[in-house]
Amino acid sequence: MSKQSMPTEPCCSPLVREPLTEDWAGDLARMFKALGDPVRLRLLSLVASHAGGEACVCDLSAGFDLTQPTISHHLKVLRETGLLECERRGTWVYYWVVPSALAQLSAVLGSADISTAQLGADTAAVLA
Repeated sequence: MSKQSMPTEPCCSPLVREPLTEDWAGDLARMFKALGDPVRLRLLSLVASHAGGEACVCDLSAGFDLTQPTISHHLKVLRETGLLECERRGTWVYYWVVPSALAQLSAVLGSADISTAQLGADTAAVLA
């Protein structure tokens, strides 16, 4: 292959291009561990795909053969790892996905470069 025909884009994912910092690796590991549970993965997917980008806890419980306290526990784990945020409105709690958290997961596994601006200010500080 001649030098002129060699691709200019890197072929490796960000994980391969540079080592993760200890803090970033710890944060990512907690997020991946949370998503390692099928119920939590489905909950995140339900919230992310819900109309308007947010879902009431009352909308999330129907698709599971689990008690409300169990659903709440799984949602709490997703919140604690930074994948979801929530807000109480009256008697219901509404959840939405944290875009910068998904960007972090994508950045470490994906092949496209994602700037620290896309990852959010908190992530940019960890990467520095």
